[in-house]
Amino acid sequence: MKKQNETGTSVGVCSDHREAMIVFESGKARTAKQVLANVEKQLRRAADAPPDESFESQLVPADDSRERKRTGDLARYFDEVIVNLQDAASILIFGPGEAKVELQKRLELNHREGRVLCVEVADRMTERQIVSRVRRHFHPPDPQPISYGGEILRRHRG
Repeated sequence: MKKQNETGTSVGVCSDHREAMIVFESGKARTAKQVLANVEKQLRRAADAPPDESFESQLVPADDSRERKRTGDLARYFDEVIVNLQDAASILIFGPGEAKVELQKRLELNHREGRVLCVEVADRMTERQIVSRVRRHFHPPDPQPISYGGEILRRHRG
């Protein structure tokens, strides 16, 4: 069973490239924080282009400069998430897409990989579903006893 480390907080992070929901578990206290990414996905016109002109290739920044900007924006976003994980004794990372793996790699670059317990795939979830998943991960329910012919057996969950 996964148990919370006595010396620190357990943290669950549901991350994609748009936002991260960070859930802090410390004893009975549970708090959540949202970190938004300022990462642009779509092609945009240059800032000085009039809105009534046609969409021309010279009005769109070059691919390499856009990619450098996106990479820098993602790095700042992941660094902001990591700042919130400073006091975490154990970390669960989950979410759709590749952002969870990128966050794990960024944690490894910052020499914090020992605290990551698990990286899991998950669909998009509401805040309530995220909090529930983190709670179940760090505080799994006790198996329910089953009475069978006078004997009490424990149900094991796999």
